Amino acid sequence: QVQLVESGGGLVQAGESLRLSCAASGRTFSSYAMGWFRQAPGKEREFVAAISWSGAITYYADSGKGRFTISRDNAKNTVYLQMNSLKSEDTAVYYCAAKFTRIIATMKTLEDIHYWGKGTLVTVSS
Repeated sequence: QVQLVESGGGLVQAGESLRLSCAASGRTFSSYAMGWFRQAPGKEREFVAAISWSGAITYYADSGKGRFTISRDNAKNTVYLQMNSLKSEDTAVYYCAAKFTRIIATMKTLEDIHYWGKGTLVTVSS
């Protein structure tokens, strides 16, 4: 069992940065690929970024390439999402998720996600 708690959301101006954190409980955190997703008002939840269990492999949606960086610290049971050059269209609730898979690209389909956090709100004002 893995419980995920996101933090770090808030209100920022366009062009600024935020770093989201996701703290995981459970001894098996390092066994899971981790991902970040987001859901804007009135829209479906979408994939943002994923990272392999070791941290060696990362995968991004086109919307975040070059601006977002996902990383993890297995010693701290934490995964991060550094978001730079934020835009108003990045406004959403951001969710952390865990999936037991070695093929992290499969996380983009949102299928078979084993655990979800409750989300943290990011608001980017223009």
